[in-house]
Amino acid sequence: MVPTYNERENIAQIVPAILATDSRLQVLIVDDGSPDGTAGVVTELKTCEYGSRLFLERRSGKLGLGSAYVHGLKWGLEKGYSFIIQMDADWSHSPGYIVRMLELADKFDFVISSRYVPGGGTLNWGRGRKLLSRFASYYSRLILGVNFTDFTGGFNGWSEQVLRKIDLDSLKSDGYSFQIELKYRAHQSGGRHVELPIVFNERRAGKSKMSASIAMEACWRVWQLRLSGSALSVVRDSAIIGKKL
Repeated sequence: MVPTYNERENIAQIVPAILATDSRLQVLIVDDGSPDGTAGVVTELKTCEYGSRLFLERRSGKLGLGSAYVHGLKWGLEKGYSFIIQMDADWSHSPGYIVRMLELADKFDFVISSRYVPGGGTLNWGRGRKLLSRFASYYSRLILGVNFTDFTGGFNGWSEQVLRKIDLDSLKSDGYSFQIELKYRAHQSGGRHVELPIVFNERRAGKSKMSASIAMEACWRVWQLRLSGSALSVVRDSAIIGKKL
């Protein structure tokens, strides 16, 4: 599942690259009314070559990254996919890692791609961005008490079972904080996970969607998650890119 907003320059190349990694893969693009014609490029790809493996969900406008992910994940569950991968359209996530992610899906409930485990890393990032990314994960680990090395990364795979336990409609975050909340809620559900080392590159074309408000949301959202997570633990103690198999 790939959310898009103004990714016309990237989408025509990334979709074929994803589909080439495994013949079982199908791709859903969730487009937030991109004014640059991203959805039109996807429609062309469907018509010319990938009709049975490529799907497009058009939304009325820029409704937010978090809600786009929820839309796509729910779509995947409704269609019966057993494992759903979320990734960016801008080539910061290499499709080459999908093969290994699918292998790990046979053993784990969710797979987190990580820039910060041995073998992982970043390319073409300035010092400030590296510090911000590392601090966000450190801060989240400290507050939430969960040892994910990369809390904010957006290249992850989720089993049908763990997604159904989470209750996707209850997710409230966007941007950085959505990645944090989804991982935390998957952990709270009891799902088994593994971190897959990846090298994260800068986008090939277009503009980054990151903003100061998105980063600030992550700072206060983790405290909200901590409080709600504590309540979930008490209750528990007392009592989709998709692959079709």
